Amino acid sequence: MEGVFAWLSQLGDAIPADVAFWRQPSSEAMLAAASWLSALTYFLIPAGVVWMSWRRPDLSAAARIAAAVLFLASFAFAVWQLTTPLSRAFEFPTPDALAATSTVVGLVWLIVLWMLFRRLTNVPSPAQLIYERERAEGDLQVEVQRANEADALRAQLENTLIEKTGELATVSSRLDTCLRGAKVYLFSQDKDLRYNGVFGPRGDDAGTQMLGRTDDEILVAPERDAITAIKRKVLESGEPAEIEAWYEMPEGRVLFALFIEPLKNLDGDIAGVRCAAADITRIRSLEGEQRRLAEELRNALHRYEIALRGSNVTVFTQDRDLRYTSISNAFLGRRVDQIIGLTDEDVVPVSDRATIVELKKKALSSGEPVDAELRLKGPSASRWYDFHFEPLRDVEGHVVGLTCAAVDITERKAGEEHLRLLMRELTHRSKNLLAVIQALARQTSRHAGSLDSFLEEFSARLQALSRSHDLLVQEEWHSAGLRDLVRSQLGHYLDRNESQISIEGPAVHLKPEAAQSLGLALHELAVNAAKYGALSVPKGHVDIVWEQADPGNGIVIRWIERDGPKVAQPKKFGFGTMAIQRNLSRSLEADVDLSFAEDGLACVVTIPKHHLFATA
Repeated sequence: MEGVFAWLSQLGDAIPADVAFWRQPSSEAMLAAASWLSALTYFLIPAGVVWMSWRRPDLSAAARIAAAVLFLASFAFAVWQLTTPLSRAFEFPTPDALAATSTVVGLVWLIVLWMLFRRLTNVPSPAQLIYERERAEGDLQVEVQRANEADALRAQLENTLIEKTGELATVSSRLDTCLRGAKVYLFSQDKDLRYNGVFGPRGDDAGTQMLGRTDDEILVAPERDAITAIKRKVLESGEPAEIEAWYEMPEGRVLFALFIEPLKNLDGDIAGVRCAAADITRIRSLEGEQRRLAEELRNALHRYEIALRGSNVTVFTQDRDLRYTSISNAFLGRRVDQIIGLTDEDVVPVSDRATIVELKKKALSSGEPVDAELRLKGPSASRWYDFHFEPLRDVEGHVVGLTCAAVDITERKAGEEHLRLLMRELTHRSKNLLAVIQALARQTSRHAGSLDSFLEEFSARLQALSRSHDLLVQEEWHSAGLRDLVRSQLGHYLDRNESQISIEGPAVHLKPEAAQSLGLALHELAVNAAKYGALSVPKGHVDIVWEQADPGNGIVIRWIERDGPKVAQPKKFGFGTMAIQRNLSRSLEADVDLSFAEDGLACVVTIPKHHLFATA
């Protein structure tokens, strides 16, 4: 940069004084300015050549050489112009004319050069023309390809339109069939609620009768007022609405469900309403029937639940994994809510689990019901159940679980066990009874004087034995009350007016063996008293009294006769005495004191405690 400034300084010094306009008077200054303007013009020529070469890299080598020569020539002429005054180069009449002419020529030359270089720069070269042509041809090919693609797309759209039109016609036909099958009416109305479009399952005739008419002309009150009001509400609010109304049809009154929605134009303004009316008469009838059946089912289920709660039956269901899905009542010490969702692994005791699970799996695998009686351990005691396992099937007949019924038969099992015990006891007692009867017959026949006497005495003793048995049967052969036993054996004498027998003593129950033997002894005492003792005379009296013996020694029974005939010591003992003394002593291990005092017979029997039945 310092070299350039030095060169310019030297150039300024080399310029003659008459050329440097800043050193001259006014006319000369104008002339000097014109010289500088001319020099600037010549300087612009090489600058324009350089600018054009930079903007046009496609120029040929010859053009670049010519541009270089022009550049050098212009630069040299510009230097000469600055160093040679115009007054020396050209002859002008006056310096002012020279200055004016130079200035005008310089300005015109500047404009011409500027326009020339811009035009030369914008003129395309052959290479550019070739490039532009190739590019235009490529663009043309692209446009042709796009046009072909557009034609193919148009053809495809036409085919698609044809297909979609066919599909739309099919769908429309199916929709019409659906609407007819469902008995659905479609119609539209303008803002005055005048029908302008109707579709009905009965055909077009019904629709043509409605077109151009309003609800006021077609419907009747009170349904007309309700339907018209809700349609106007839809027109005002723009919100859909529903209503159910009855309508008179040729086949009778029909219940319709109307769905009403606003109908809008392209601007979004409400232009009317669109309605769909479905015949729901059968649906409502079926709903009523369903409600009735549901009510009956609910009542049946209620009765079923009450019956189950009042019985010993537990009904439950399980899926294929033996998980409880429902149960009617508590089971095995668990509440219903503690069983649902659990399996037999959680509910059934370990000792019985394998057996019941095996039975359930057998019912699942075979598809056949399985029955079994099982004893399951409960929280407090074991209980017997009669199980019925039946496969639970779905609508297709596949086994999806089990339906089970468990009947608590613990009481029945206990009754059966007790019955077996009674049968064994009855067998045992029957044998004993036969033995007793045989002994009665043998002893009676031994002491009877004749056959009639034998039959009379044997029959009376059998009846006495029967009365004792009747008492035992009433108490299920557990025991017999001593007071009832005395009254049954002496009933004939107790029924007399001014009874001659008094009975007194606490409540005592005798075991069956004691009741049987003591009853026979009481019978013999009563017969003897009626024949020979206190009951043979009107003033005689018999006291039957019992009381507890010493602690742990049982009970003492006293038979005391008084105010009867004088008693004499018998010379020989018959069957009655033997039944009283020997039989009681032998069968009951009782202490028997039979006294024939002169003022009346007295009998004291002490029965051990183990022949008494302990009562709660």
